[in-house]
Amino acid sequence: MAEQAQPKDRATAAIEAEKAVERLTYTGAARWMIIVCTLAAIGLAVNQLFNLRLGGYAFLEGMYLYLLAGLFLSLTFITFRAWGPPSARVPIYDWVLALVTLAVAGYFMFTAGESLDSGWEYAAPDHAIWMSVLFYVLILEGTRRAGGLVLFGIVLLFSLYPTFAEHVPDPLNGFTQPFRDVIPYFMISSEASFGIPMKAFGNLVIGFILFGAVLQFTGGGKFFNNLALSLVGGYRGGAAKVSIFASGFMGSMSGSVISNVLTTGAVSIPAMKKSGFSPRYAAATEACASTGGVLMPPIMGATAFVIASWLSRPYVEIMLAAAIPSLLYFFGLFMQIDAYSARRGLTGMARADLPRVGETLRSGWLYVAVFALLIFLMVAYRWETTAPFYAVVLLLVVNQFNRGDRMSWEGFLNVIVSVGRTLSELVAVLLGIGMIVGAFQATGLTGPLANELVHMAGNSIPMLLLMGALTAFIFGMGMTVTACYIFLAVVLAPALVQAGLNELAVHLFILYWGMVSFITPPVALGAFAAASMAGAGAMRTGIEAMKLGGTIYIIPFFFVLNPALIGQGPALEVAVVLACALLGVWFISAALQGYASFVGRLPDGIVGLVSRALLLLAGLMVASPAGGVAGLSHTVLTLAGFVVALAPMSLAWWLARQASAARS
Repeated sequence: MAEQAQPKDRATAAIEAEKAVERLTYTGAARWMIIVCTLAAIGLAVNQLFNLRLGGYAFLEGMYLYLLAGLFLSLTFITFRAWGPPSARVPIYDWVLALVTLAVAGYFMFTAGESLDSGWEYAAPDHAIWMSVLFYVLILEGTRRAGGLVLFGIVLLFSLYPTFAEHVPDPLNGFTQPFRDVIPYFMISSEASFGIPMKAFGNLVIGFILFGAVLQFTGGGKFFNNLALSLVGGYRGGAAKVSIFASGFMGSMSGSVISNVLTTGAVSIPAMKKSGFSPRYAAATEACASTGGVLMPPIMGATAFVIASWLSRPYVEIMLAAAIPSLLYFFGLFMQIDAYSARRGLTGMARADLPRVGETLRSGWLYVAVFALLIFLMVAYRWETTAPFYAVVLLLVVNQFNRGDRMSWEGFLNVIVSVGRTLSELVAVLLGIGMIVGAFQATGLTGPLANELVHMAGNSIPMLLLMGALTAFIFGMGMTVTACYIFLAVVLAPALVQAGLNELAVHLFILYWGMVSFITPPVALGAFAAASMAGAGAMRTGIEAMKLGGTIYIIPFFFVLNPALIGQGPALEVAVVLACALLGVWFISAALQGYASFVGRLPDGIVGLVSRALLLLAGLMVASPAGGVAGLSHTVLTLAGFVVALAPMSLAWWLARQASAARS
């Protein structure tokens, strides 16, 4: 009991903190500070990304990023308290910190041209050094408030690492530099706090976060939930299948597992329990669906945009590459729920209680049209930076003709406050973890560290991947997904790429394994949060979530070994590999649940265990896109997998025929 209490208490605290933040109602000066700074930042982004040159002036990229950082980091001190529970009451010292942040960012904005011409990142004057130290302290405090003590400790350690790097044993030994040189480098160079993470934010993230918020506030969440109800609510296990679709859509918009659990779980978990699912299974389903939503295109949360900037690729390439792994993950989850429902004789929701597909689409065509516009602009015109702004304008205009969900002026201001709070949290974290990147760049450690990792793995790609997966999982337990990704993109990704693996597949591999901790004990915050809502045991829910979301552990290995599973290859090869992967995931789902959908139930007892083991082995053989295992080619390995699956599937089919004959 004590073992379950600790994670459950942690999840309860996470839920209460999230709810408390959502309940906060900012009034007076604090509310208008958030609104004014957020609108100013959005206007600044529109001016920069559309190249409007309002006032006949164009900002340098550095000036633009300093202004964005100043506006949103100042809001961190308005929206997050230094200690204690969340509160909308802003102490006077937080107002002072917010104003000082604006002043310091303004200083760097006005001196950006001079610092670029004079090389201040390597030889800053005294006044720039002192302003850099002040900005450094403000960023650390913002990171602590927004990202928590664990992330703060990691950022603090690595930001000071260049000052003692030569005293650290290999493979982390590097060049030592004075504190007075390191901090200006972090604040002024384009390789640290204002490097790739903030560039991704300024060019991509801000527009998509705004789009996701406006979509939800204009009724998008309700529409996608109704659409899921009308499509799958009437089938067996319909309440859980609705949770998959609804949480997938919402997670893609929000980019947060915990907030997604709280938003959709409040409806889906009671509905699942009412239709016959155990509290543990209902909570695990919601946790897995919410986790998968953050991995699902077209939005995918902030990390996907950082990947695009890191690799200097259009975001649409990241989105398309993530589509197949996301499909496999949700397909595995769907098949497991279907098998669980069939094995236990669970039925769907009453048709009379469900909305009709036609009526739902007629009332929500706006959201379909907006998504179509967004994807068309990104795919056809490659307008990744500006497409979400066009979609937002379309949403706001057409929403005024929708009586049911028409946004009022007060509703619009609430959207701005919500967006400002979200972006301020993200900017504080990105500025902090940017210093981790800068620390490795300043010490010249990135290349040698990659060589050391390859050497430690004995030049074995499987061993290097296992090391990478374990490292990503461990860091994912204590850091945000974006922070975990950026750290591993610096430390681990070069070693994997150097070993001959596809670069895009490597970065998605890191992203997936950074997400694993949300459903994997001992942390499993997504599963524990859902367990608290469902009244289920925390650890047992976490273990159930591991089984339900089992494909998330194997899919990254599959696509990193054969990039055809992220669409990197000839169309025919991609189609064949995808078909094999879907069949393999079907076998694996049947093995985990003891029931093969569309075929029948596997037997109980020792025969059933053997059948499950054979199906699991067959699923791995068929789904694995790599050859060379035991000297077998990919084709032979796949055919061998079908042969292994033949006996258990035939047994399930025969038992289903026997049961049908007995009933008749």
